[in-house]
Amino acid sequence: MTKNHESRGRTFGYVRVSTRRQTVDQQVDALTAAGVAEADIYGDVISGARWDRDGLDILRKLLRPGDTLVVVALDRLGRSLSEMVKLLDWIIAEGIQLRSLREGIDLGTPTGRMLAGIFASLAEYERALILERAEAARDAARARGRQVGRPKSMSADDIETARALLAAGQSRVQVAAKLGVSRASLYREIPAA
Repeated sequence: MTKNHESRGRTFGYVRVSTRRQTVDQQVDALTAAGVAEADIYGDVISGARWDRDGLDILRKLLRPGDTLVVVALDRLGRSLSEMVKLLDWIIAEGIQLRSLREGIDLGTPTGRMLAGIFASLAEYERALILERAEAARDAARARGRQVGRPKSMSADDIETARALLAAGQSRVQVAAKLGVSRASLYREIPAA
């Protein structure tokens, strides 16, 4: 890395479409018009809901403090607000600048940093709502007598059989194998004395 690169940083672009029927041409054109060299544009053809994106992974390894990442729109980074905020948190922590052309966001400006803070607050609110809805769904299921969460791997009969086998001197490994459960399940239901 040259001294010039450290002080000014490079500019990279990221493009994403969800299906092979779509094309990234329009995004590439917008990024090159914004000054990103086509050789420095990375992309993926994958849903924004997935985080195992090869193009984004390569880009994350290339980006250094002082570099700038340019996207056509923030939704190219991820589908949900919380996913985008995770990536924004990483970008800010790494000292990378982000420019989103459609939204006019530039994390290199005070306004851009303020907007990133607002997005972080909204993502926190979204996470709280998701947790609240999930708890309400669990409460409703419990009220109707439904199993909530993962079903137990051992029935009451299995536990009684396990106790008898352990009392007869069999090891936990043997008992777990006979009942077809893991040792962890056996320890959870019958803790060691």
